[in-house]
Amino acid sequence: MSHPQMFDDTDPVLARLREVCLGFPGADVKISHGRPAFYTKKIFAGYGAVLKGEHHTGQYDQALVFMPDAAEAPALAEDDRFFVPAYWGPYGWMGLDLSGTVDWDEVVELVESSYRETAPKKLIAELDQR
Repeated sequence: MSHPQMFDDTDPVLARLREVCLGFPGADVKISHGRPAFYTKKIFAGYGAVLKGEHHTGQYDQALVFMPDAAEAPALAEDDRFFVPAYWGPYGWMGLDLSGTVDWDEVVELVESSYRETAPKKLIAELDQR
């Protein structure tokens, strides 16, 4: 059974995140569980999330889901803007709400860190050569 689409393809926040994510070497996007997922061999960022037990609130429909650098994760967890997404959180992933004022430089840094955690070495080397 496929999941229903849980995003608006004309959403300007998604458009900006798509631009950021697809700027990395070898990056592509697919729809996974009804939401955009950016990947190389593995997913490095997602758009939209839910909290455990809160599947229909829409609270985090505009959110970045990412794998933080292990050294930075404790500091991010102390920041109220970040949350632990259902399904992804137990594997170390975090979310950042993008529905308000967004620091896109910070988003680029978070996405790059997540990309470096998941992308093949060859693509990371290509990124480093830029």
